[in-house]
Amino acid sequence: MNWHPHTTVACIVEDNGRFLMVEEKDQGKTVFNQPAGHLDENETLYEAALRETLEETAWEVELNAFLGTYQYYSPHNGITYIRHCFIASPLKHYPELSLDKDIIAAHWLSADEILAFDFKARSPIVGKVLQDYLAGQRYPLSLIYHHLIS
Repeated sequence: MNWHPHTTVACIVEDNGRFLMVEEKDQGKTVFNQPAGHLDENETLYEAALRETLEETAWEVELNAFLGTYQYYSPHNGITYIRHCFIASPLKHYPELSLDKDIIAAHWLSADEILAFDFKARSPIVGKVLQDYLAGQRYPLSLIYHHLIS
């Protein structure tokens, strides 16, 4: 068997009690997620988190801390995702940028809106990372070591 989990990154971006979220299409349904995506070849986790946030929201952000690593098996497609989640602050919005093709829009939502029962999260990880953030979980970025060969 040739099994490979998917390495992904995500950012919790807060500004005055509101969180940057993406509304997107996934398997024909409209869902919400933190800005997130896959790690590209020869890219650090930091670079991937910054790139994915910009591509999905048109927001440039600064990474402040590491929130944690989350494993999720999707029963919809049989893929295991390993999400590395960062905490970031918004720096600058670029409204002229086009968002990734599956992204409908970026929104600033309250924690209550995100955690609401009828909220259409892409996966259970969306709520879990927000709960960990709200509980004060934080790790230094130096927890992650990148050793890339160029």
